[in-house]
Amino acid sequence: MALRTICAGILLVLLSGCATSGAGTEGGCAAFRPIYTSRADMLTDGTAEQLLAHNLTGVQLCGWTPAR
Repeated sequence: MALRTICAGILLVLLSGCATSGAGTEGGCAAFRPIYTSRADMLTDGTAEQLLAHNLTGVQLCGWTPAR
């Protein structure tokens, strides 16, 4: 009986595996997107610096490219 339980446990572990692609595997890059502004936006210097830092981090970590 114990051997069957152990074999069933091993089988469950092998069948569950770890997903390497598909939904939920993109990490933080799936949750965040670049922030764009319009001409009508009124930004302070501090807000503009934070937006720039966010977008540059996205370029480095997620491979974001400029919008065309």
